[in-house]
Amino acid sequence: MKKILVTGGTVFVSRYIAEYYVAKGYDVYVLNRNTKEQSKGVKLIEADRHDLGETLREYRFDTVIDTGYTSDDVELLLNALGDYENYILISSSAVYPEYVPQPFKEDAPLSNNKYWGKYGTNKIEAETALLKRNPNAYILRPPYLYGPMNNVYREAFVFDCALADRKFYLPKDGDMKLQFFHVHDLCRFIDVLLKVKPSRHIFNVGNKEVVSIRKWVELCYNVVGKQASFVSVHQDVEQRNYFSFYDYEYCLDVSLQYELMGDVKSLEQGLEESYAWYINNKDKVNRKPLIEYIENTLC
Repeated sequence: MKKILVTGGTVFVSRYIAEYYVAKGYDVYVLNRNTKEQSKGVKLIEADRHDLGETLREYRFDTVIDTGYTSDDVELLLNALGDYENYILISSSAVYPEYVPQPFKEDAPLSNNKYWGKYGTNKIEAETALLKRNPNAYILRPPYLYGPMNNVYREAFVFDCALADRKFYLPKDGDMKLQFFHVHDLCRFIDVLLKVKPSRHIFNVGNKEVVSIRKWVELCYNVVGKQASFVSVHQDVEQRNYFSFYDYEYCLDVSLQYELMGDVKSLEQGLEESYAWYINNKDKVNRKPLIEYIENTLC
């Protein structure tokens, strides 16, 4: 039985990854401080990743899947690990500065992105630290991840609006494009990496099709069984006060991913799965006062 270590394992991406590999019959260990409910079937290593000491020395892992944010996160984990074969870091498309020509390719320059700020530069430093220590590690750079267990108030916000039969306040004409990747497809691509062991070690991952925010909202309403009607917002107000995303359109070139894994979930199917999970797990989403802002400022 293959042993996998997942850092975190209690929230969205890392939790989904842990449960995905439990379902595949792997021996799944999660590393966290045990402050949240653990998934069924995982084996908990209770520790702070910044104070690991000898906690991990006795283990031998086939694969380490890390969602670390900073170079310290990566360095300290590498220092603490015993024997392992594969290391995969879930990084982010936030590593690309907004002024680089799009779609972003994996070999594009990395630098501060004014929308993502420290989050993006921290991920750059984490990637650099990892590849310096382990050039054979893999790095994945997704756009917006979505799917079951998403605790970020994105599609859940639109579901709430649809459930309440609210008109949706849409930035401008709704033409801004977004790119998504379902968390299940992220796991499937990890499977591909572990099987194929490609010589390339950095991959953009995502659906090759981008979608306008108007279309995305319409799809979210549709899975709830409602039809969206819109109010266009042209006022000079901060978009993130009433909408789930920055006023920032970008696109990743994911052709290298598609060479290895040519099929992904459609956005429609993915949102159906998101809604099926959300309707029974509303308490697990970190809500923001978007509706309150709309009612107090835009109505």
